[in-house]
Amino acid sequence: MPAAVATLHQTPLHDAAIAAGGRMVPFAGWSMAVQFAGLVAEHQAVRSACGVFDISHMGVLQLLGSGAKDALQTLVPSDLFRIGPGEACYTVLLNDAGGIRDDLIVYDCGWNAEAAAHELVVVINAACAETDTAWLRQQLEPLGVAISDHKGDGVLLALQGPEAPARLEALCGESLAGLPRFGHRQLNLPGIGAAFVARTGYTGEDGFELLLARQAGISLWQQLLASGVTPCGLGARDTLRLEAAMHLYGSDMDATTTPLEAGLGWLVHLEMPKPFVGRAVLERQTAAGVSRRLVGLALQGRAIPRHDYPVLHEGVTVGSVSSGGWSPTLQHGIALAYVPSALASVGIQLAVEIRGKAEPAVVVRRPFHRR
Repeated sequence: MPAAVATLHQTPLHDAAIAAGGRMVPFAGWSMAVQFAGLVAEHQAVRSACGVFDISHMGVLQLLGSGAKDALQTLVPSDLFRIGPGEACYTVLLNDAGGIRDDLIVYDCGWNAEAAAHELVVVINAACAETDTAWLRQQLEPLGVAISDHKGDGVLLALQGPEAPARLEALCGESLAGLPRFGHRQLNLPGIGAAFVARTGYTGEDGFELLLARQAGISLWQQLLASGVTPCGLGARDTLRLEAAMHLYGSDMDATTTPLEAGLGWLVHLEMPKPFVGRAVLERQTAAGVSRRLVGLALQGRAIPRHDYPVLHEGVTVGSVSSGGWSPTLQHGIALAYVPSALASVGIQLAVEIRGKAEPAVVVRRPFHRR
C-alpha cells in the first residue's frame, strides 16, 4: 500500500491566488503559487515597479516576558540590545556546534501594557516553524517567556519594489518616509483594517512585509491587484533573493554550517559579553579561521548552475553550488557556492560542472545585483 499523501496547508489567499492565475505547487507542507504570469515578468515587475507575494506560510511567533530579550539573547549570536522598540534585526538561531538551526527576523515591540511584559515578534521559516517553536519553548519558557502563534489564520504579505512605498501610502493616506529599513509600526488601512507593517523583504528592493487578520489580508491582496500591482510567486521570489545574495535556509545554510562559513560573520557579535549557544565554536573559528566559505560565482555564456552542481578548480572538485540559476537582471548564470577558503577571494577563476562540462566561473562580490 502506498503511503498516504499528507494534506497540504492552504493560506487564506489560496483561492484568490488560483483566481489570479497562480500555478500551485507543494512547498514546505503548503500549497503555494510558484508563478502567475511568468517568473521573468514577475521578477522584472519587482525590479522596476511593484509586486506582491503571499508569504502566509511563514511562521510568526510572539514572545512575552519581562526578560524576553535577555532570554532570546542566549540563543542568537547578534546583540539584540542594538535594537529598541520599533526596530528589528536579522539573525540566526544556533545549535551547540555553532550550526544554523534557522534564520529569523526579530522585531522589538517594546512594553506590552496589556500583558505587562516586553514583547518580541519573530518571523521564522515555514519548513522550520514546528521544530523552531518547540525548541524555543523548551529553551525560553523556563526563563519566564510565554511563546504563542502570532499569525493564527492571518495573512502575511510582501509588497516589494521601487513603487511599493507609494502604493502603500496611497492605501493608508500618510507618508512612510519616516519608517526606516527594518523599522516597523502598526498601521491602519482605511476600508481594510489594521496591519503590522515592517520595512523588510527578501528581494533586494525597497518594500514592506505586512501581517493582517484573515479578511483584511484578503481585501488588501484584492485591492493591490486591482490597482495594478503584479502578483508574484515562489519562482520570482527565489531569483530575486539570489540576485541579492540572500541565503535560503536548507540550501545556503543549515545545521552543519556556521555563520562564519556562510558569509554571515556580520551577525556574530563576539564583542558582546554575553553567553549564547554555540559561542565557543565561533570563538575558535574566529581565532583559527574557517576551512570553507560561501562565495558568489558569475558564469559566462548561457550556462545555468543549479543546487549541488560540483565546483571545480583546475579540473578537481573543490566544492558545490548551494543555490544557482539564471539572473534575469544580469542575463547570465549566478550561484552561491561553498569552496575552500584559499579559493574564496574575489577574482579567483573556478568552474561549475554542468552536464559533464566544466563551465568557467569567477568569484565575484556579493550581492550580484544592488539597487
